[in-house]
Amino acid sequence: MTRYSAFGLLTKALGGHSGWGRAWRDPAPKPSYDVVIIGGGGHGLASAYYLAKEHGITNVAVLEKGPIGLGNTGRNTTIVRSNYLLPENNHFYEWSLKLWEGLEQDLNFNVMMSQRGVLNLFHSDAQKHAAARRGNSMRLIGVDAELLDREQVRAMVPMLDFDNARFPVMGGLLQRRGGTARHDAVAWGFARAADRLGVDIIQHCEVTGIRREGGRVTGVETTRGPIAARKVGMAVAGNTSRVAAMAGLRLPIESHVLQAFVTEGLKPLVDTVVTFGAGHFYISQSDKGGLVFGGDLDGYNSYAQRGTLQMVEHVFAAGVAMMPCLSRLRVLRQWGGVMDMTMDGSPLICRTPVEGLYLNGGWCYGGFKATPGSGWCFAHTIAKDAPHPLNASMTIERFRDGRLMDERGVGPWPWAQ
Repeated sequence: MTRYSAFGLLTKALGGHSGWGRAWRDPAPKPSYDVVIIGGGGHGLASAYYLAKEHGITNVAVLEKGPIGLGNTGRNTTIVRSNYLLPENNHFYEWSLKLWEGLEQDLNFNVMMSQRGVLNLFHSDAQKHAAARRGNSMRLIGVDAELLDREQVRAMVPMLDFDNARFPVMGGLLQRRGGTARHDAVAWGFARAADRLGVDIIQHCEVTGIRREGGRVTGVETTRGPIAARKVGMAVAGNTSRVAAMAGLRLPIESHVLQAFVTEGLKPLVDTVVTFGAGHFYISQSDKGGLVFGGDLDGYNSYAQRGTLQMVEHVFAAGVAMMPCLSRLRVLRQWGGVMDMTMDGSPLICRTPVEGLYLNGGWCYGGFKATPGSGWCFAHTIAKDAPHPLNASMTIERFRDGRLMDERGVGPWPWAQ
């Protein structure tokens, strides 16, 4: 397969861009594989890539019910960061961020990684103390974090409403290495790289059942026929509960809708990622000029990839409260992604009680930023039949044993995470 390069791009441009080969093959499914990954989003594709690259397991199929890039991977707001509080999450997301920093060279694909910084605002003494605690937790393990005062924030984002009567801006916690990446480019890059190593990416192949014998997984049933496998990994985002139920598993997960929006294109206005925790609003600017922003969960269980006018009103009000100039803009697009919310707000990368069946899910809001780290750890767990130290605590059993990782600190209420 052609390796992308500046010279190759110039050559193809001079030839009218003719002669480009397929980014990845479109194979028919084989009767059996060593590993089948259910879900062709970022996590599933990354898992297959690292299985082949890090562990030499190339007899792998990734099964996706639709085209690559049209699931949750294409329905998010592209934010990448590692500014977590709890050590278990902090170590994991920091490893993921380090993988992000070398991902384009590793995949030979432009994922448009932009380390423009992530700024979390605070509006009271209590929030300032919480931000300082989070920043100290990050710095203790070598993750970059800066506590900014009001004037330092003003220098970065002067269009904020610093004297808002309800939410005066007192400062913020900044992670300069955070930023954004292009969501569909991440899926395409992992797909192309995995295909180059021999992985079969099978689109329009929906899994309808998980085959078991004697407590062990033996394969899957699909709309394109049965496929045998020694090991099966689930990486299906908001459909985690439904796919796990095919294997008789009941998980501590609920699915909720999370909406996002894009405005008309503008000249550069916001050159970083800003989050407004008090209103649960976050915003960045895409390379095409549109402002990309979102808010909170809709607050009810749903598998629908659409939103509600009530949440539209809530998000727009929060945005204008934080940045009044947004009131003059027109919103061009809106979409909903389905979040699989665990009861403690932290993910699952683990074996399941069914031998040979592995779970990657429960990502809540953290799915996209975790993509390379998730795939790396999931590949290790599948290949070794044991977790890596980075995901050793991300098990189903923690809910049984009371070892929760309550990152947000709101208790077992997924709608409040």
